[in-house]
Amino acid sequence: MLFSMNDLGAAVAVVGTTVKPTPAYAWPLLANRTGAEVIVKHENHTPTGSFKARGGLFYVEKLRRAGALPPGLVTATRGNHGQSIAIGAARAGIPAKIIVPEGNSCEKNASMAAFGGEVIVAGKDFDESREIAAGYQASHGFAFVPSFQRDIVAGVATYAHELFTDHADIDAVLVPVGMGSGICSLITLRDLLGLKTEIWGVVARNAPAFAQSFEAGSPQPTSTARTFADGVACREPQAEALEIILNGAAGILQVGEDEIAEAIRILYTDTHNMAEGAGAAPLAAMMGERERFRGKRVALILTGGNIDMPVFRQVLSGETPVA
Repeated sequence: MLFSMNDLGAAVAVVGTTVKPTPAYAWPLLANRTGAEVIVKHENHTPTGSFKARGGLFYVEKLRRAGALPPGLVTATRGNHGQSIAIGAARAGIPAKIIVPEGNSCEKNASMAAFGGEVIVAGKDFDESREIAAGYQASHGFAFVPSFQRDIVAGVATYAHELFTDHADIDAVLVPVGMGSGICSLITLRDLLGLKTEIWGVVARNAPAFAQSFEAGSPQPTSTARTFADGVACREPQAEALEIILNGAAGILQVGEDEIAEAIRILYTDTHNMAEGAGAAPLAAMMGERERFRGKRVALILTGGNIDMPVFRQVLSGETPVA
């Protein structure tokens, strides 16, 4: 187990001071479209507009309580994880260097800087930025914060705790998979609670590393991850996350770029919520698997709403952005 119920209780106490429980609403228009009861967990309602706000807060607080705060933190991100680390570092009074790839979301970059992080553009994509961040750690003495780490997952699991507390009888949960903290938090807590809920991961067809790895039973890196859903643009699955997914997920579903764009439009019209590409991917997967989920109670994790306005405008006009 990545964490215990005691760990989760500690995370709830820490995260709850900043991130209040987010709503999980059953939306009738989505039910009409899918033939299932659809409950949307609105992680787009956190202070950073993403579920990632939870993980960094608990990670940094655990360091502080252990008397192990480093001179500073460095991490790589496409934006949501970086905002979380920036908040945690600022509250602990230490600097945070946030490495982002070229062409990263301007609005996410601005948000990370506003939360106190120093944004450094380096790398062609997330995985290359992650390598650069690890090198920065070695040369500057900062602690490198990975996207997947036990305390980060325990912090993220506070959203899973809220969901299962309010809706313990869910048949299935669909969640996007980037580096794995979201899906692994759901799997771990479901097992701790003894629930039978199926957990389905969702990736972009243009970034299929986790889907191919699930099929093969071992990490299968890909050469590219060209999806406008930057939250799932992963080329190199990490072994620890994959092992948990292999042992606890029902499967990994893949969705296309057009399907993701359509799901963003549907979430806006049916719920009046803005979703980034990764946040809309679960609905896209459910729409493509209507018969599998028909008649069931299904939760969709809307992991974030941090989509740049020009991209959102393009999607609402009926177009599909190109990564």
